[in-house]
Parts: sequence; structure tokens; C-alpha cells
Amino acid sequence: MLLLVCVAWLPAEAEAENAAEDEVSLHSEAAVLIDAESGQVLFEKNGDEQMYPASITKIATGLMALEKADLDEKVTVSEEAADVEGTSVYLVEDEVMPLKQLVEGMLINSGNDAGTAIAEHISGSEQAFSEEMTEYVMKKTGIEDTNFTNPHGLFSENHYSTAEDMAEITRVAMQNDTFRDIVSTKEKAWKGEGWETELRNHHQLLWDYDGANGVKNGYVTEAGYTLVTSAERDDRELIAVVMKADSDSYAYEDTTKLLDAGFEEFDEHILKEADRYQSPNQSIYTLRNDRSFLYRGDTDFDFQVNDKGKLTVSDDQGKDIFTTYLSKERGKSGTDTKKRAEAAPKADSRDMDESLWKTWSKYSSVVADTIYYHLQYMMNINNF
Repeated sequence: MLLLVCVAWLPAEAEAENAAEDEVSLHSEAAVLIDAESGQVLFEKNGDEQMYPASITKIATGLMALEKADLDEKVTVSEEAADVEGTSVYLVEDEVMPLKQLVEGMLINSGNDAGTAIAEHISGSEQAFSEEMTEYVMKKTGIEDTNFTNPHGLFSENHYSTAEDMAEITRVAMQNDTFRDIVSTKEKAWKGEGWETELRNHHQLLWDYDGANGVKNGYVTEAGYTLVTSAERDDRELIAVVMKADSDSYAYEDTTKLLDAGFEEFDEHILKEADRYQSPNQSIYTLRNDRSFLYRGDTDFDFQVNDKGKLTVSDDQGKDIFTTYLSKERGKSGTDTKKRAEAAPKADSRDMDESLWKTWSKYSSVVADTIYYHLQYMMNINNF
């Protein structure tokens, strides 16, 4: 019977519905908090609004460089790269430097000159690189509301992204071990023709927030202060994005609020590999391995799957908190039920649907009849 009432899940790309904006009060104009493993959105404020990203653009540039080029390649710095305005690692024209060192200078010290040198080396020009990078991250992450016109984030009207898109780009980038290692580096020795120093990571929460392990801050006048932060505690990793804060202190304050809420106010609910669901057309859907989602506070869940295998998890207030697509189980229908059993907290037998009780009643009566006729048979033998 328990097998008839389990829920289901497929390890497909996780997708989440928006959390209420009033759960956390923020200064930033846009913000998103996601679970790094599943991509589940735990909180959002104007998460899908297009905004100028400033230097958090370099997250995408770093990902592109790490996955599309050999880090041991030697890069010759052009005059254009050496003269790029803004934050710099003081590259010199015709200087030759390993690609990996340029990526480090760009992500740790936010070197715009390093970003341009990377773009020119990989694609020939900033424009060609930016077009390729936009297409690349769209295909790799599934985002739709981002367009890059440069590799470093200096202002351009057509250079934009959203908090949700930047969170997803970061989630994918953090799956690259080299990227993860670079953005978590607090200090790094730097030796170039124009500058010899020790770089200090511009992301202050690497020092100030327990568990912080990246990733990038940014600022230009039109964008305000932007900040993307990853942090990990007790086997849970979260990514927070804030955009268009009026000051860096507001950006850090908002990020701390989001991460604190994610670590302290959310619990994990695990969907088991054996869990199953039935859709309205009687199809049965299953998962291939254990998966989980996060939920806030003491709540019950409702699990619904449609005829296309889309599973939606709602809380007891009717708010959708998690969705994904399931895998159809071949040759199964009808007698299985979609209700919760092991999948939902506090589920009991009253949650099972009428079809289950009919099935139970049918087999209960068969058992009872079998016992009855067996007793009758034994009595007849004794009388004979």
C-alpha cells in the first residue's frame, strides 16, 4: 500500500516559483536568493527585471574563458586592453601573460584590462566575444533576459541582465572547480610588467560572512552597486544576488539578510527515489534518484502533477514553492494513486484518495472470503 501512495521526481533542471517579496526587507532594487544545488528560488524581488550588471558581468566572462580556452595559453596584451578605463591590474601593451593569470586578475581584482585581453584572445574582439558569450550562457543555463556587449561590465544601454539570470549563471559557474577556487581566493600574489603586488579580493564578505566562498561585486553609476555572493554551511550552498543598491554597505547588508534567512529559516524536504505520482490521465511518473527542496517554517505540502509530468509543490497557503518535470513510467496507470504518504510531513491515511480505499476494500473482502470458506471446509471435514 505504501508503494501506491509515494510521490515522484526526475533529476531534471529544477525550477521554482517566486517567494513573497515581503519576507525580507531590502534596500536593493532587485534581489534573488537561490539554492545552489537545485536552482530553487527561495526569495525574489524584481528578479526578472532587466538591469545593468556592472562588474558581475565578469562571472560570465570567467566561465566562458575557463570552459572555451586552454588556461596555459599565452595572451599578448593589446593597446586597447591596456587602455581600458576603470579598475585595472595595470597590464602593459605587448605584455605576454598566461590566460589563467588574466582570469585571476579579472575575478579577484576586477581588472577591466584583463577582461578585454581575455575577450580579444578568445574571439578577436570585445564585440565578437560578447556575442559569443551571450549565446553560450543562454544555451548552457537556459536564461533568456540577458545581453552582454562587453566582457567587463562598463556601462552600455544594451548590456543588461536580471538578478535571476545572474544567479543561474553563477550557479553553473560554481560547478567549475577552477572558477570556484579563483573566486574564493582572498589574496593572490601578482607579478606583471606594470605591477607587482598582492591582490586582495574585492568581495568583502569573504572575510566578514561565515561560509562565504565567492563570488563578485560591481559598480558603475548607471547600475548602482551589484553583488553576487555564494556561501556554504552544513552541506547547504546558497547564492544571493542584489542589484542597484545605493551603496556598497546596503548591498552587503541586503546580502547578509538573504543568506541568514536561507540558512536559518529554511528546512530541507527530501523526495525519495522510490516516490511515485499519478497524473489526472492516470499516467505514473517517477524519479531516478533522491532529490530535495527547501521550505520555510512549519508547513504541510500539496503535490500535484499534470498530464505532461510537471510536478508542483505548494505550501499550506497555496503558494507554489517548487516545480520540476518528472519521468513517465512505462506501462503503469490506473491502480496507482498520486497522494502523498512518505513525501509530505504529517500525511495520514485520510489523505489517500477514493481509488485506494476501493482497492483496499476489494482485497480485504477477498481475504475475508478466503478465511470464511477455509473455516467452513474444516468444519465439514470434522462433521464427516
